[in-house]
Amino acid sequence: MPAAPRPPISTQTIPLFPLASTLFPDGRLPLQIFEVRYLDMIGKCVAEGSSFGVVALTEGSEVRRPGHMERFVGVGTIASINEWSTPSAGLMRIACSGAARFRILQAEQQKHGLWTAEVEMMEADHAVAIPEELMNTSQALEHLLQSVMRQGLPESEIPIAPPFKLNDCGWVANRWAEMMPVPVEIKQALLALNNPLVRLELVQDALDELGWLK
Repeated sequence: MPAAPRPPISTQTIPLFPLASTLFPDGRLPLQIFEVRYLDMIGKCVAEGSSFGVVALTEGSEVRRPGHMERFVGVGTIASINEWSTPSAGLMRIACSGAARFRILQAEQQKHGLWTAEVEMMEADHAVAIPEELMNTSQALEHLLQSVMRQGLPESEIPIAPPFKLNDCGWVANRWAEMMPVPVEIKQALLALNNPLVRLELVQDALDELGWLK
């Protein structure tokens, strides 16, 4: 019996913002925008209520330099703009949060330097309760959050946004993955994983190596 045909892939074209960091779903991303290509992009996103894609650089710089090529990973995260301001001419500040993950099918750089890509959205993590053998990752994150909150910082300046899903494998793994000082290749491998339990297991191994778990 022939296999059932695969349903057509739903794709869309989005603007990209290559950065020297990896954005995970539900992560916080504050940005200062001053390059013309990104001022124009963010201005359009604000006006249209749309989002953009964040991808981690593997080569090149966040700021465009003549003669230097930007290369980036094939899996990224949609950034939704929550707040924005223009404190001075040619400068915009925005606060974003990570939404869905996507896979790049084809990317193209426009004449003025902005990258756009045809992408397909990846499936969101299923909620998976943290098993006992991984609970130390959640407990350590909770202690870190309590320490930060005792400092009396405004909610907007706390690097992890509520709600705190401390019994969810994907959420805890993502928060640690954002903070761990590991190469971009490791962060991207974690981002691309569709199994949140396996992602947290790998994060626990990395935290052990860093000495961040008791």
